[in-house]
Amino acid sequence: MAPTVILIRHAQALHNLHNIAQKYDIPDPPLTELGVRQSEALQAHLKQTLPLAETVELIVVSPMRRTLQTVGIGLRWLLSRGVPVQLRAEWQENSDSPCDTGTPLNLIANDFPQFDFNAVDPEYPAKTGRYEYSQTAITQRGIDCRRWLKSRPEKVIAVVSHSAFLRLAVCHSRFENADYRIFDFKSEGDNDTLFEWESTEDNGGGMGRSRKGHFTALPGDFPRIENPGQLSIDTAHEEVVSEVPEGDSHRDSFQAPY
Repeated sequence: MAPTVILIRHAQALHNLHNIAQKYDIPDPPLTELGVRQSEALQAHLKQTLPLAETVELIVVSPMRRTLQTVGIGLRWLLSRGVPVQLRAEWQENSDSPCDTGTPLNLIANDFPQFDFNAVDPEYPAKTGRYEYSQTAITQRGIDCRRWLKSRPEKVIAVVSHSAFLRLAVCHSRFENADYRIFDFKSEGDNDTLFEWESTEDNGGGMGRSRKGHFTALPGDFPRIENPGQLSIDTAHEEVVSEVPEGDSHRDSFQAPY
């Protein structure tokens, strides 16, 4: 049987602040003080109100600084119990801006000795190939992520990733900082469609911080070269700050096009 998946967005990082000039030029930004507190609140919430979290058998995390910090604080009690962690480059954020580009593995491994970076794709953090900032690559990466999750033997998996990647490629839902949503896979055949639990969908995320509804791609979510006839609206950058959508389209479930 396919696992139940808890999808978590990282806590607030420096590039999420409104009052920082050139915030998208901050390389692989760390959490803010508020982000640290959000991660602590996430841990308290999961431990106290979500019994499912106690049954997590695997933690999957993007190798970016803000996601690693969120795991180290927000899922600390699971780490202390020995729940295994896999760092997987395919869960990184979409754009090729400095704020969405990771740190070279030989450098970031020194900052996070508690994690094993040996299995991370050595192509990381280059934004080339399967990690290219393009609609084709991002869509395929989402398909690969869902298929990989569905093939896992664990019953419950927690994933810590990024808002734009989760929205565009994985589940078509909005995530505020340090919020989460719970999903099951459709059971029939090879279908890798994710269906959200009503408890988090109706509440606007487990923490109740996120916009309700399901959201399609917007102009500017992908590089302009793939949509030359559309206006250049930088919604991908705006999303990391506010998470307020410019338009939405509700659907019962989401499966990225093949």
